[in-house]
Amino acid sequence: MDSQLALNPNKVVSFLKKKPVDFTKKDIIHFIEQNGIRMVNFRYVGGDGKLKTLNFIINDKKYLEKILSVGERVDGSSLFPYIQTSASDLYVVPRYRTAYVNPFADIPTLDLLCSYYDKHGNPLDIAPENILKKAHAALQEKTGMQLEALGELEFYVSSELDKIYTITPQKGYHESHPFAKWEMLRTEAMRVISEMGGRIKYGHSEVGNIVSGDWEYVQHEIEFLPVNVEEAADQLVCAKWAIREVAYKLGLEVSFAPKIIVGHAGSGMHIHSRLVKNGRNQMVDETGSLSETARKMIGGLLEMAPSLTAFGNTVPTSFLRLVPHQEAPTNICWGDSNRSVLVRVPLGWKGVHNMIYDANPNEKEPYEDPMSNQTVELRSADGSANVYLLLAGITTAALRGLENSESLDIARKLYVSIDVGKHQGGLNLPQLPNSCFDAGEQLVRDRALYEKYGVFPARLIEGVSDALKAYDDQHLSEKLFGDGDELKKVVSKYLHCG
Repeated sequence: MDSQLALNPNKVVSFLKKKPVDFTKKDIIHFIEQNGIRMVNFRYVGGDGKLKTLNFIINDKKYLEKILSVGERVDGSSLFPYIQTSASDLYVVPRYRTAYVNPFADIPTLDLLCSYYDKHGNPLDIAPENILKKAHAALQEKTGMQLEALGELEFYVSSELDKIYTITPQKGYHESHPFAKWEMLRTEAMRVISEMGGRIKYGHSEVGNIVSGDWEYVQHEIEFLPVNVEEAADQLVCAKWAIREVAYKLGLEVSFAPKIIVGHAGSGMHIHSRLVKNGRNQMVDETGSLSETARKMIGGLLEMAPSLTAFGNTVPTSFLRLVPHQEAPTNICWGDSNRSVLVRVPLGWKGVHNMIYDANPNEKEPYEDPMSNQTVELRSADGSANVYLLLAGITTAALRGLENSESLDIARKLYVSIDVGKHQGGLNLPQLPNSCFDAGEQLVRDRALYEKYGVFPARLIEGVSDALKAYDDQHLSEKLFGDGDELKKVVSKYLHCG
């Protein structure tokens, strides 16, 4: 095991020579004592989906043991919109497996993500992290399968126009420096995210290059590896914080907003997922083809897609991205290697194990990976998403697909193999919501599916729906059409969502 952990960039993992899931309080204290750590930060996600911070100076070992054992009190009414001021005290208690050395702190600092508990010591029912935990537990109990997920984080970096090696609008995909700008920001962010425990697959420049006056906006993406769905949520939230911190150090502004400038590529947060049982990917059958289990899961995602936008597309500008004739989906359908659909089945390395030997004729070493790479990708969500609630919703949709006798029929009817945007008029496909207001209504319509098995509390469903409907943003695109100044105000208002 030590050899497998030797290259792990997380300093806590490499020092303790243990997997994070095996960390104990004793391990955390040992690391702190041996590495000159002088401060501990508790980190937790509020109702707005953003990472919060509580700082502790280490006074002595007794105090350190106490905070690591019992956590601390916080004001729940300031963190969540559904908690009354008259009964607002909550506990935050650290999860040892999430420990990492803060890469930005001036004082040597160890950070830990926390879970919320109520006054009785029970997990807080409306805490997004706990809702995801309950959704995953229900899936495992009912099916014996776990859900693994990964996110694709797309974001724009804005800066003064560089007139040397000028960027080409809408032609940034996988471009290299110096024609792609701010690669150093992306690679530095990847370094610190990996040190924080993020399992990164790769990073690259994305399509979106925008020139506006004396400013340029360049788009980047960091994609992760599949991990337990609860861990996937943790690392996405931490990664967004880290990217913003790296940008701030460089005097730059980054945005995960779904739209920066209308008419140019928006930023999504595509989610790949796969069901796993006994260490084997259940998305493929014995022949390596897409399995019945996968098609049932896809049926569940398609059925619940309209209401999932309530968690994955939470600001009015989300629906300036989800418009026809773009790679962002509006039609509820799925397909193989098709970027015009809502749920895409990407290439999974089926039957192509000869490629490495063709590229490298002298290579003789065999390579076998018992875990198939096959996932399914939901392409609707964006950077405004409440990550924990979105992944809890996807987990719920996966379970719905496996339990619903009509899921295979749904998947059969909604499969397409053509460019949906070019043939949209003749396909007669169901549509995603076109506003936050509509998404809120769809969530209430599907509430029984989310509240089943006690996963989503009723008050959260109602609260999310009410908040979305309060935008009153029906027909926003039509209202703003031709009004450049008002459109710019709306985009600016939600520039730092999520």
